[in-house]
Amino acid sequence: MIGLDFGFGHLEAEFWRWMFVMTRIGAAMLAAPIFGASGVPMQVRVAVTGAIAALVCAWTNVAAPAALLSANGILWVAGEVLVGLALGFVLQLAFAAPLIAAEVIGGGMGMSMASAADPNTGAHSTALGQYFTVVLTLIFLALGGHLQWLDLVVKSYQTFPPGETWLGADRIAGIAAFGSAMFLTAAAIALPVTLILLVVQVVAGVLSRSAPALNLFSLGLPAGVLAGIAALIISAPVLSDQFADLTAQALRQTQEVMTR
Repeated sequence: MIGLDFGFGHLEAEFWRWMFVMTRIGAAMLAAPIFGASGVPMQVRVAVTGAIAALVCAWTNVAAPAALLSANGILWVAGEVLVGLALGFVLQLAFAAPLIAAEVIGGGMGMSMASAADPNTGAHSTALGQYFTVVLTLIFLALGGHLQWLDLVVKSYQTFPPGETWLGADRIAGIAAFGSAMFLTAAAIALPVTLILLVVQVVAGVLSRSAPALNLFSLGLPAGVLAGIAALIISAPVLSDQFADLTAQALRQTQEVMTR
């Protein structure tokens, strides 16, 4: 299998086949936002990846290269990593849309200074971005998006069997085009709140011009925060529908990567 023989025969061959299958699944879960979150212990990731790989080995006839440490075997492994990262990156793009919307809304409300560590990436994001991420994660899990995405990862072995994992320019372009949909979704999420914040800022500006004695910062900042919170509460039902549509778009784009 890898040019080495430890004397275990068929059992050893199945072990290296299982390890080879774990490559694509592990790369996909590492790139995905929920499964690859920094808060998930590495032991849990390896255990889940190994369990899914064992099912794939039992359900499919995936074969590992005859010499895993040869040049051809390394190319096969690189192809597995490429497909796994592509499937996870599509989901990562979908989860980036609420963060962009939160940056826009937080800047209008004056809450950009309130930041926290993002458990998915470890980077700092606004508190509003954390709220959007939690809501999107709950909706994604409630709709069974994680199960559908894992099902697509398993089905990718039919579309991209080992050794035939070159995505092609059209599939890579499709992934890049999904980035534009991400920005459109972020704009749609932020639009209702930003419109209300714009009205509040215009009113605060008119009041400051008509009564110069009024302090614009002491008047506009609390009004912007209160108006932003009220707008978020009012738009909460629309927000859940937008996140559900975003989940469907991410899964549909993942499927298009496999079928394009």
